Amino acid sequence: MSGSNPIVAIVGRPNVGKSTLFNRLARKRKSIIHPDAGITRDRVYETVQWSGRQFTLIDTGGYIPSSQDKIETAIRQQVNLAIDEADLVLFLTDTSAALMPLDEEIASLLRQSQRPVLLVVNKCDNEVAEQNRYEFFRFGFGEPFPISALNGRRIGDLLDQILEQLPRPAPLEKSEDENLALAIIGAPNAGKSSLLNALLGIEKAIVTDIPGTTRDSIDSVLKYYGETMILIDTAGLRRKRNIQNDIEYYSMVRTEQAIERCHVAIMVVDAAKGFTRQDGAIIRLVIDRKKGLVVALNKWDLIEKDTRTAQEYRKELIREFHELEHYPVQFISALTKQRVFKLLEVAKTVHQARQQRIPTNRLNDFFQNIFHSNPPPSIQGRLIKIKYVAQVKYNPPVFVFFCNEPRAIKEDYRRFIEKQIREQFGFDGVPITISFRSK
Repeated sequence: MSGSNPIVAIVGRPNVGKSTLFNRLARKRKSIIHPDAGITRDRVYETVQWSGRQFTLIDTGGYIPSSQDKIETAIRQQVNLAIDEADLVLFLTDTSAALMPLDEEIASLLRQSQRPVLLVVNKCDNEVAEQNRYEFFRFGFGEPFPISALNGRRIGDLLDQILEQLPRPAPLEKSEDENLALAIIGAPNAGKSSLLNALLGIEKAIVTDIPGTTRDSIDSVLKYYGETMILIDTAGLRRKRNIQNDIEYYSMVRTEQAIERCHVAIMVVDAAKGFTRQDGAIIRLVIDRKKGLVVALNKWDLIEKDTRTAQEYRKELIREFHELEHYPVQFISALTKQRVFKLLEVAKTVHQARQQRIPTNRLNDFFQNIFHSNPPPSIQGRLIKIKYVAQVKYNPPVFVFFCNEPRAIKEDYRRFIEKQIREQFGFDGVPITISFRSK
């Protein structure tokens, strides 16, 4: 199981090219680039892969220390949070203008933060422009690293330098095949910490703490009835702030990293509050990463109910997020420990389903009748014939259907195929990948 990604934050005054550098490193046009200052307000993040490793890159708005403007004040607080969370700060300056007082103030802020800093000088489009970088030595962050974010000059060298300064992921004590890793995820205040405490307090459990792969993360090793599980907690931030958007933002960053490291995610939803857009976004992350998923509707003890309440609640949940039809939903109370034990059993079942491998002959015997009675719709009078199917990967499962017109398969038929696989072979709680290829 891979460790969570280190965090790299790009920090600097307005208009030094932070968003241009972000897009260059992420290889996506995700941050808005504009000649006017102050365009980037909320932080943007992306996973960057280089030389077999990866890290989470965060873009921030232009830092203006003394401004009383409401937006610029919010940007300043966001930048402080980014620095607070980062394993490495890219302090971005540029050679197009003389060294500015704002650069000095940001350098002072970074020295006080005691975070590792890589000083990067942008707009060094040629060797002549590079000569202007030496004035930045005065900041005390070592030799300034010259780049051009706009034309990509020395970006590969910069990525090499970033990896040299980042901590390598720390391996867990045992291999992926031996330990089931469960991530406890969810929106703020859904009850993640309460659930973690309830699970660790279960009778028959032996609990020890091991350092996680992020600076302040602690993974809990839970030994339950002879089986070892790793509980990855996403609750809490290093420094609490009063801006709700910031807390929600970093909850998503932490959540994404926890999902990358887990086999099965336990998604905690506040049943009293109801299913929210942020809940949907987090579930989408789990499904996109092809991890196992169990939905835990917490605070069920606060809901007035009769014998049909849970059934109706689940139906409404599926109406709001139809893919949850294929994922187990448990109604729990972390406070009273109601059904928290059941979560572990369901998560184990999901993990086993994620590792399931269906023999090719069983798949083809089953689908032969399906393709005969419900063939794909023809295209322009031409029949689409699916020759055979094979499961080419497991953990997570991937199925390939070989046919004469793979591009003509419609999404509704793909969903029909997925439903048939689930009804016949299980895979409850597991995202399934279905691919159509030419024979």
